[in-house]
Amino acid sequence: MSIFIEAGIRVIFAFVFLLVTVLLLVWVERKFVSDLQNRIGPSRAGPFGILQTLADGLKAIFKEGITPTRAEFGLYIAAPVIAMVTALLMFLVIPIGAPIVINETSYSLAAMDINVGLLYVLAISSMGVYAVTLAGWASGSKYPLLGSVRASAQMISYEAAMGLALIPVVMFSGSLSITAIVESQQGTFGGFVPAWNLILVPSFVIFLIAGFAETNRAPFDLVEAEQEIVGGFHTEYSGMRFALFFLAEYINIFNISALTTALFLGGWAGPVLGPTVVRQLLPIFWFLAKTWLIILFFVWVRASLPRMRYDQLMALGWKKLIPVSLAWIILVAIALGFRDFGAPWT
Repeated sequence: MSIFIEAGIRVIFAFVFLLVTVLLLVWVERKFVSDLQNRIGPSRAGPFGILQTLADGLKAIFKEGITPTRAEFGLYIAAPVIAMVTALLMFLVIPIGAPIVINETSYSLAAMDINVGLLYVLAISSMGVYAVTLAGWASGSKYPLLGSVRASAQMISYEAAMGLALIPVVMFSGSLSITAIVESQQGTFGGFVPAWNLILVPSFVIFLIAGFAETNRAPFDLVEAEQEIVGGFHTEYSGMRFALFFLAEYINIFNISALTTALFLGGWAGPVLGPTVVRQLLPIFWFLAKTWLIILFFVWVRASLPRMRYDQLMALGWKKLIPVSLAWIILVAIALGFRDFGAPWT
């Protein structure tokens, strides 16, 4: 029974952590973008407007949920739930710090520390396509359907590039466990940037670009191009139903940023000094600090770059990122072959 209690506590903590993170993330994005554009941003609800996101969430809860008359009700309701659940499930395997030792027992800071965590992440992220597709089709309207078709093609295209970008990471680390991948990066350059990750800069760039497309963020926000398709696949959603899509998008931004930190930036690695309690908490600080730097990069790009055309978006994925990923995998395989077995002519 204690195993089930521990699992329940981990899941509840992960859920609360993500909700608080999304509240903070939305406020940070609004403030950061307003600073970049010389505006004030949220300033009324709470100190520095920090409660504005909470006020928006409460408004969404009490707002009426309108169902289109031609909607397929069961699938229409299931779509935002699937989007939210897949976003939450993806976070469960991401360790936000080094394992903590309490009474000589080590506790992982991932809700589920499984040995195929990377495959799990790719599988769960691909399930998010169903939420987008169902939302557009079940709404019974042509505008959301167009948005869902765009989103499905976009997400499938960039999932291929994202998966290929992760293969060199697995080849270098020798594991599909996210915790093991992080541990394989420890001990170089002060723990911030592992030596072998300097070699994987192309994989890092491809993964980050694919992450922008996966989360429908500018300049790849073709799914929600208001000038062309009103509001995208969630046009016919309102109230809490729309809020679930909104929450899922921002949770996915945090997930992609946390994965980037774990796979390419050394995860929780960093200088660890002080008493035992501080040494156990500092890795969490380093992990979250690196993750928030990636999040701020997401926000900066949104405020700086214009939206791409749809043909440019698809061409970038299929004609550039995927071929470059395949060529890079071949080069990495050759380099590792020389490292492990030597030159074939010797």
